[in-house]
Amino acid sequence: MKTLVRWLLLSAALLLVAHLYGGVRVDSFGYAMLAAFLIGLLNTLVRPLLVLLTLPVTVLTLGLFLFVINALMFWAAASMLDGFHVVGFGAALIGSVLYSLCGVVIDAAVERLFGGPVPV
Repeated sequence: MKTLVRWLLLSAALLLVAHLYGGVRVDSFGYAMLAAFLIGLLNTLVRPLLVLLTLPVTVLTLGLFLFVINALMFWAAASMLDGFHVVGFGAALIGSVLYSLCGVVIDAAVERLFGGPVPV
């Protein structure tokens, strides 16, 4: 139940990001749900490999390169879906930061509501 609520809230957060920032566009809530699922899937499967491969750059930039990796995951999800559009890398960077901030708030709310950490 926790995972379903978190997914729905992250989908709504993606619509909020699209509403607040013009560089990101989502055509419908259905596409927002697909995009949230795909972003989560990419963050689970691809992101750890990218973090490992770019560890020296991440250390040199004091962790700031992780923002680039998040933006790449956001941009990759947009390139795979027709109803989710990101204008360019700069828009992906800003969109991913906004989406991540929403995710932190959602995780805290879901944890408080249901108790315990949120399963990923």
